[in-house]
Amino acid sequence: MKTNVAVFFGGRSVEHEISVISALQAINAMNKEKYNVIPVYISKQGRWFTGAPLLEIRNYRDMDALTAQCTEVFMRPEYGDYNLYKAEVARFAKKNTIISELHVVLPVLHGTNGEDGVFEGLLETIGIPFAGCNTLSSANGMDKITMKMILRESGILVVDYVWFTDRQWFTQKDELIKKIEDTLGYPVIVKPANLGSSVGIGKAADRQQLIEKIDNAERFSQRIIVEHLVEQLKEINCSVLGDADDHQSSVCEEPIKTGDFLSYEDKYMGGTKSTQGMQASEKRIPALLPDEVSERIRHIAGETFRVLSCHGVSRVDVMIDEKDGQVYVNEINTIPGSLSFYLWEASGITFESLMDRLVALALKRKRDIDRKTFSYDSNIFALGGGVKGAKGAKGSKF
Repeated sequence: MKTNVAVFFGGRSVEHEISVISALQAINAMNKEKYNVIPVYISKQGRWFTGAPLLEIRNYRDMDALTAQCTEVFMRPEYGDYNLYKAEVARFAKKNTIISELHVVLPVLHGTNGEDGVFEGLLETIGIPFAGCNTLSSANGMDKITMKMILRESGILVVDYVWFTDRQWFTQKDELIKKIEDTLGYPVIVKPANLGSSVGIGKAADRQQLIEKIDNAERFSQRIIVEHLVEQLKEINCSVLGDADDHQSSVCEEPIKTGDFLSYEDKYMGGTKSTQGMQASEKRIPALLPDEVSERIRHIAGETFRVLSCHGVSRVDVMIDEKDGQVYVNEINTIPGSLSFYLWEASGITFESLMDRLVALALKRKRDIDRKTFSYDSNIFALGGGVKGAKGAKGSKF
């Protein structure tokens, strides 16, 4: 019997199109003799659709026409209901039609409302096995501020930073500018706290640029982080596969940037328009590093994955300060572009095998969770006596 795997992609995110590319790459890599793959596209408006037309990349040139050819679907937020339902009830039917029973979900949702724990929370509510990080590790990994706090507390090096909210920026602008200048100096990098793919990121070499870059960043996020800029910078990426207790690190890659930091175009378009996702970016694999430096980075990537309690496949991006050789963790991508298959192929694991591993990890985690004890059998309302709180401080008697 085949395993029904639903691949969710798209989403209400600035990385919507990249998610589509990554998902279609993953679907094409899956062994169709083992898996019945159900594509589930989430539109930019948050509606869910399934259907064969979703499997052709050229159809996404006109998304309204594409979704018109597909079936709108949903899942019920009920524990144990793994069905994918047709959204419309037939005229004389009493309940929604089941499109498919799902066995495993593979989220390939980049950025907000997908990689940040929002979607993972729904899957955990339903209780369905799914590949990748859970709600907590997704949220911590997505938010650059929270991530750096956890890593620093765990002894993993991150660059110095200052963070604040958009409201603080509007009401305490002068104080924040002084804090940034006193703590970090110039130049700095300004980032929205919870977006990936270099969206909203900018370099500031003076006060005027700082104000401009923060004004831009706050358009995308309520939380902003300003970081010390490593000027003699070498960026290195490394993928990690497994779970927090049992994982392995891939070979390292050196992405080729065209400016002071990797832009959206550098990452996904190779400097030009492309439909190849993260695979299209210019890079050196393996990175030209001494063996001891490469092993050190692979260890740091694994520790980052472990400390954040990650699961499935992630990509850890680090920065080497070539002035002193220090290695800092920049960020973790808990649903990496193209799922980092190119790093695993360079490490001896095919894309098809990577997909097999992700499905197996999802099912294993579900078995591990089910072995834990959860008891909802007791009912304090059936015990009799007074139960305080139902009507305020005086309580209520049954």
